[in-house]
Amino acid sequence: MALFDARAIAGERHVLSAWAHMGRMRARGESRLRDRAAELALYVAGDDQLPRALSKVGVVEDSGEFVLLVERPRELEAVLTSIGLIRDDAIYPRPPTEETLERLGVSRPERHAVPPSAWEGLVLERVALLELSSAHATADSKQKT
Repeated sequence: MALFDARAIAGERHVLSAWAHMGRMRARGESRLRDRAAELALYVAGDDQLPRALSKVGVVEDSGEFVLLVERPRELEAVLTSIGLIRDDAIYPRPPTEETLERLGVSRPERHAVPPSAWEGLVLERVALLELSSAHATADSKQKT
């Protein structure tokens, strides 16, 4: 189970892409962290350093809306009740905003280079680039041994 600040989630494809990229890396035996939720945070944030990733997508004191990801099928209402949350379909999924992109490190020039309808693509690109950088780092370390 992983809980993220909803302000950092750029829609359903953002979460699904992060999950898929993490899954591919783990299937190849190239996991970066032992904790799956922490590793997922790297992909959701598009950042290779856990402290930076958590500062982008993690729950902080002023978080008021959350996106909860549960790995195995479970009764949603039971999970939400167990952690003291209530379901609100207006929170997720929703399209990315300027605030979302800012939190994820997408610069103003990058945001203004494309129409708002393409903002989700900027986020998906960051997720994909993290997998590429991970695969590259793993390939480099294997060559050195």
